[in-house]
Amino acid sequence: MFKAMTLASPRGFPTMSAFPRSLSSIAVSVGGLALFLIFASCLLLSYPIGSTVRGYFYGDDSGKMALWDNETIIDTRLVDNVDLVNKNLPANPSSKVPISSSGQLIDSGTDGLVNEPAKVPLSSSNITQEEEISSYVSSNIADNVEIASPLSMALKNNSDVTVAGSNPTSPASPSLPEDVGTSLVDSGCDLYHGSWFYDSSGPSYTNNTCPVLTQMQNCQGNGRPDKEYENWRWKPSQCDLPKFDAKKFLELMRGKTLAFIGDSVARNQMESMLCLLWQVEVPKNRGNRKMQRWHFKSTSVMIVRIWSSWLVHQTTEPLDFAPEGVVKLHLDIPDNVFMEHIPKFDVVVLSSGHWFAKQSVYVLKNEIVGGQLWWPDKSRSMKINNIEAFGISVETSLAALVTHPNYTGLTIVRSFSPDHYEGGAWNTGGSCTGKVRPASAGDLVENGFTNIMHEKQVMGFDRAIKKATNKSKLRLMDITEAFGYRHDGHPGPYRSPDPNKITQRGPDGKPPPQDCLHWCMPGPVDTWNEFVLETIRREFNGKESFPS
Repeated sequence: MFKAMTLASPRGFPTMSAFPRSLSSIAVSVGGLALFLIFASCLLLSYPIGSTVRGYFYGDDSGKMALWDNETIIDTRLVDNVDLVNKNLPANPSSKVPISSSGQLIDSGTDGLVNEPAKVPLSSSNITQEEEISSYVSSNIADNVEIASPLSMALKNNSDVTVAGSNPTSPASPSLPEDVGTSLVDSGCDLYHGSWFYDSSGPSYTNNTCPVLTQMQNCQGNGRPDKEYENWRWKPSQCDLPKFDAKKFLELMRGKTLAFIGDSVARNQMESMLCLLWQVEVPKNRGNRKMQRWHFKSTSVMIVRIWSSWLVHQTTEPLDFAPEGVVKLHLDIPDNVFMEHIPKFDVVVLSSGHWFAKQSVYVLKNEIVGGQLWWPDKSRSMKINNIEAFGISVETSLAALVTHPNYTGLTIVRSFSPDHYEGGAWNTGGSCTGKVRPASAGDLVENGFTNIMHEKQVMGFDRAIKKATNKSKLRLMDITEAFGYRHDGHPGPYRSPDPNKITQRGPDGKPPPQDCLHWCMPGPVDTWNEFVLETIRREFNGKESFPS
């Protein structure tokens, strides 16, 4: 019934016998096979595929990813809710950076200017040796938190993790960059590396169609003669960033509340959001002196703004050798002005930084540890300067959000907004007058103060992630590098409608008074809310991106 089975041999080889072999020949075959397996194992467990094989054979399912840079270990379970799109930072966070614009334009609670320039010389006496400061901070507010390089540096040095994006050689290109394909990373492509392109269709609103924008940012209403700065839009390298769609935003946010928390630059962004939404629906003002609130009836969406200049608790009462009246910042205590409202918010856009150029005293665990533009007793050593204080405040405020038992919302951290006071500080001859289009790569003026503030902010962000205990989500909206090219987007001397204001340099070359920190509206700041909409869309509608 069955035919006899024979074992066919490859052509040119003797027919294989189906009869049993001798015991010695079997032993030789087994020995040869063993030697082959040993050799193959050594080959497989070596680079480049060794890491994958080792993980399979050795059962490495701990959720940790070993990166080559100094054998840094990042627990991926702690960063599942974080966009891996942080800006690449210098390999040595404590390296000395020359400061080109340490004096910052500071907006007071009534939109006035604070006449204190930031003085932040990067010297060993007051700009930190990273090990010394990290040790001090760890013992005071960062218990059980590793002091490591920022997450972005770990990613930068790991060849097994792909981060979308590129460093543009021509950030301001006259037309839409060519298609570079789509590469998805975690929650979509990297939105923050790309280039600026000219969009002839213009902005979604004008200064005449938005009644809520602050006069200081109403550049056209204040007489600025050029308008090209309104038309440049951001194009990520590997996907598209859609133009802001007000109807889509309101639908995505139906029944929800979005809160902008921070200083006057946060107000700048909030007003941009209102101007964009105003074009499809006029909201009702339900705010008060403590909180601005705008309600969009069609979708029951609430846009909120809360002023918090430092994001941490501040007092003016005397403390130790600091007298009454001088602001004391308790860097280890979040600002309750916004924390008491946090459970009511579904999305929070948080930002800060520029007020750390203002006079203040830094306090940790009720001990004075530093100050800005205030340190009367030179015999005492200052442990923390304003840059370190900023990084600590970021960690404190974000850690408070990701550990709050009643907060489950999405927190979007807008990174440090660059100013463009070229040639000096805002009150020492710095100027952005005459800038009418984005800078090209060759024209970009590096700002050491902006770079190191951004670096400290990212480090505070990364440390806060490790403390997360609730179900809220934390995202970094990393605008700093892209907006470094937008020196054309500030009001400059067009800060008021005064017809007699000075707008040109004097005979001695001295520039007129100007604002090179806040952003014209409409203008580049509207892009921030395109980032916000795309971030919300990814969280609420899944993680697809718009391919190029």
